[in-house]
Amino acid sequence: MAAAGGSVVPANRNRRAMDSGDESLVFETSKGVEPIMSFDEMGIKENLLRGIYNYGFEKPSAIQQRAVLPIISGRDVIAQAQSGTGKTSMIALTVCQVVDTKSSEVQALILSPTRELAAQTEKVIQAIGEYINVQAHACIGGKSVGEDIRKLEHGVHVVSGTPGRVCDMIKRRTLRTRAIKLLILDESDEMLSRGFKDQIYDVYRYLPPELQVVLISATLPNEILEITSKFMTDPVRILVKRDELTLEGIKQFFVAVEREEWKFDTLCDLYDTLTITQAVIFCNTKRKVDWLTAKMRENNFTVSSMHGDMPQKERDMIMAEFRSGQTRVLITTDVWARGLDVQQVSLVINYDLPNNRELYIHRIGRSGRFGRKGVAINFVKSDDIKILRDIEQYYSTQIDEMPMNVADLI
Repeated sequence: MAAAGGSVVPANRNRRAMDSGDESLVFETSKGVEPIMSFDEMGIKENLLRGIYNYGFEKPSAIQQRAVLPIISGRDVIAQAQSGTGKTSMIALTVCQVVDTKSSEVQALILSPTRELAAQTEKVIQAIGEYINVQAHACIGGKSVGEDIRKLEHGVHVVSGTPGRVCDMIKRRTLRTRAIKLLILDESDEMLSRGFKDQIYDVYRYLPPELQVVLISATLPNEILEITSKFMTDPVRILVKRDELTLEGIKQFFVAVEREEWKFDTLCDLYDTLTITQAVIFCNTKRKVDWLTAKMRENNFTVSSMHGDMPQKERDMIMAEFRSGQTRVLITTDVWARGLDVQQVSLVINYDLPNNRELYIHRIGRSGRFGRKGVAINFVKSDDIKILRDIEQYYSTQIDEMPMNVADLI
């Protein structure tokens, strides 16, 4: 298929650039990818447009302006955009446009690194596709296998899932792959670095040869771009430069704490500020989440917590309570850091600084989503200063000492 509106950087030239460690080619948008400023001009089905406007979207975000058309015209696409810019709704919109609802076979498969993100994607597809009767189902671990089998046997157009469960359903021959024409890897950097690589290749083996592949992520390290050469054909690249990845509208602060134990007192002092809005507090380990939750409750603070070791039912319940605003402070690990959109979150606290720089942007992107204002506060021990400076430099951003009137900024 010809490139939409112009020539694309030849794949082999890019590959050479990657091998030589030259990022100048990798981080550019393919030639001829012109932004389309309104949904009406994208050639979208009439009833799908109704769903989009009804869902509350007025105009496409920057990534949607550039990526929707190449995807719906059948091109392989690598799209990079930071958290909160409308990636999930872009996925929903494009799959709803490409599936044929007259057939009852699965035609699009979306793989995500966490169950919550896969479930959220399913919900957005159902909401946007309401007027065209798109049937979507989330195949995720922790839920009933019997329910998955029943839903798939009944017939769905789109499956949004985590690699393990999807792989299982394919091997059981319950998820039939012969009609799948579009594979989307959401948060692909996480997917391919988190030990999912083998499972993804496993799934890929069962898919038809003329498959269209779309990779979506906030960060695209070089090793990911190298892997793409194995299963993508002349992809359209829609990539933003790293220094454009700083999160406009999110004020970032740090609080210097000399010792680990002082973090707790600092958090207690901030509690009233947290509950003005809704806040997410990130810890690096599940044990720390459990410990901090227990300690906050002992001191009569109301908090909820979530991490990957909890049963799925409990995770769903906590998410529902947090979304509805019944709980206002959520303590969690990085399982929550990617792609989850709770509109009211305007404050993120890094109780522990994240273990890698990429995670920082995913975490603080929980606040200020889609251009809203947000605040991020980092608790920094003296031996963390170097990590903080490294994050600042990496994202060309500024993290200042937290002012006394932080509550006024939220």
